[in-house]
Amino acid sequence: MLFTTAAFSFLFLPLVVLGFFLLSRAGHRWGAFWLFAASLFFYGYWMPQFTLLLLASIVVNFFVGKNISLALAQSQPQADSASAHPDAHRKRAKAIMIVGVAFNLVLLVYFKYANFFLDTARQVLGSGVPLLDVTLPIGISFYTFTQIAFLADAYQKGVSEYKFTHYGLFVTYFPHLIAGPVLHHKQMMPQFGNAQTYRFQFDNIAAGLAIFAMGLFKKIVLADGISPYADTIFNAPVDAALGSAEAWLGAIAYTFQLYFDFSGYSDMAVGLSWMLNVKLPFNFDSPYKSLSISDFWRRWHITLSTFLRDYLYIPMGGNRHGPFRRYVNLALTMLLGGLWHGANWTFVFWGGLHGLYLGINHAFRAATERFHVTLDRSRLFTVTSWAITFLAVVIAWIFFRATSFSGALHVLENMFSSELFNAIANASPQTNPQFWNAGLHLPTGALLCGILGIVAVAMPNSNWIGERIHEQCKRSHVRSSLAFGFSAVTMAFLVVVNEARDTVSAFIYFNF
Repeated sequence: MLFTTAAFSFLFLPLVVLGFFLLSRAGHRWGAFWLFAASLFFYGYWMPQFTLLLLASIVVNFFVGKNISLALAQSQPQADSASAHPDAHRKRAKAIMIVGVAFNLVLLVYFKYANFFLDTARQVLGSGVPLLDVTLPIGISFYTFTQIAFLADAYQKGVSEYKFTHYGLFVTYFPHLIAGPVLHHKQMMPQFGNAQTYRFQFDNIAAGLAIFAMGLFKKIVLADGISPYADTIFNAPVDAALGSAEAWLGAIAYTFQLYFDFSGYSDMAVGLSWMLNVKLPFNFDSPYKSLSISDFWRRWHITLSTFLRDYLYIPMGGNRHGPFRRYVNLALTMLLGGLWHGANWTFVFWGGLHGLYLGINHAFRAATERFHVTLDRSRLFTVTSWAITFLAVVIAWIFFRATSFSGALHVLENMFSSELFNAIANASPQTNPQFWNAGLHLPTGALLCGILGIVAVAMPNSNWIGERIHEQCKRSHVRSSLAFGFSAVTMAFLVVVNEARDTVSAFIYFNF
């Protein structure tokens, strides 16, 4: 079920919110169970055949986590027991954790990567290795990472969860289930156990609906509005004629499409959760304002970046074993992060490219510190840093979007062709008509990209706007009512417009 559909906005959401607060009056456990059941329905509405797989994954991880906690509890020294063996119990806890992580990875590898590895083997060996008839369960990457983080935290930090309903809700919670953010147990369990979560709070409803409406606007108007320019370029045959201006337009259009599509989803997830008195972490912090690639990864898909840092980069040694190991660890982390996004070598290359970017960034900073070079913080330096970072991100997104290396190279070659410097002057709506027969024109596309650039770079982000709206709603019931009314009308208008289209587009990250 898509957040952008009438079925979700006009039926599912009101029923879930109303049922949650009504049932919570009879007991918190009933409110939690209602959200758990609603989340399973939300998932099953899209792919009912994989609801049992999701439930099986939840059951296994719940009991694995419980046994890790019990083993750790037994590892504590007992004053009245001279026969206690704390080291043996800790080793058993570690073994249980490893088995649980392996279970999750086996599921993920089978459903997401089995055919990728088989196809790679077929190309390398030149033999007819048969592919499996496997369908990718939607959201498996997100709920798998969520549960791996839970098992790792259970072993390292001693977290535990003995209420199955709360654990099931933590994994399936519908605002984040399909495309994140990647959640940690410690972020959610205190909220599910807090009595305030189960009390109706109109200011949270109003502010949450406002954030949800902002996310809808990002997706339906901004992302879907620019998507034809990106899709026209990247879906074209690799031997099709392509002008330099068109190649640049397609690459930059996708850069903004992806951002507003995914950040729009994340805003909607945050807003939906606020309506239920639960705070999800923000996933974006104006990443296209970044002045370095390190800064970009602190702002882009924040929860995934944090996961990769805490559960891959740091366990591999991080920067604790010298510069060379640091660069190797960065490269491996980003390669695996790229592979997580999709079963295609273009994703791996995208991750490796960002690993290279990060290595260069850290090497540059280390060199300036070593030679005591003070960087000029002038406006020119700031603009240059921003331009280099943005260009690097745009080039990497080409490999992220293209379905093959040949397609990515086709776009890149034309972006930096000899036509580059006179492309804008020579291009016209009639240039390469096979690209523009749908009414797409370079001046219009360039104008749209310029507007999106201003929104992404110059305007406050939705995190700040949402917090300000929430502050205003808490101060006055009248302000809450105004925010609720305006947001409800906006939401209804956007959903009706979306339903009137020939097709309703899914979110890009649903593919991952």
